[in-house]
Amino acid sequence: MSDGTATAHPFDIDAFLAQPLVARVAVAAPEPTVRPVWYLWEDGRFWWLTGGWSKLPAALARNPQVALVVDTCDLATGQTRQVSARGTARVVPFDAEVTYRKLRRYLGADRRAWDPRFRTYLSPADACLVRLSPERLVAKDLSFRPSK
Repeated sequence: MSDGTATAHPFDIDAFLAQPLVARVAVAAPEPTVRPVWYLWEDGRFWWLTGGWSKLPAALARNPQVALVVDTCDLATGQTRQVSARGTARVVPFDAEVTYRKLRRYLGADRRAWDPRFRTYLSPADACLVRLSPERLVAKDLSFRPSK
């Protein structure tokens, strides 16, 4: 998960990544692309949903190296935080429980209240998951004192 160096992080990475934020994933093949994804961070791994509706599985088959960033910037308080990761992404078989845990972070626990299109993500025919166990994980606190 890390680059092998023992470093203290400027904030709690697990608590930061437990928020329902958007990650941006960069892939190289067939052309450089950045995609926003809802993710799940569990046990030192990122998970996100993909499938036949996306070019991502084919791109990862060509080159599984990815970069990912999750960040926030609150202009009112100046709090600015960032977690970036790099590593080899693996396309793995669909898992409804992992997918539910991911979706409930963003949509709440009551599936009946979800927009109907998200409920279909729990049993799609052509879905799979991407798992990233970061080889490098960096947290930065870039906070600043806001202008008055």
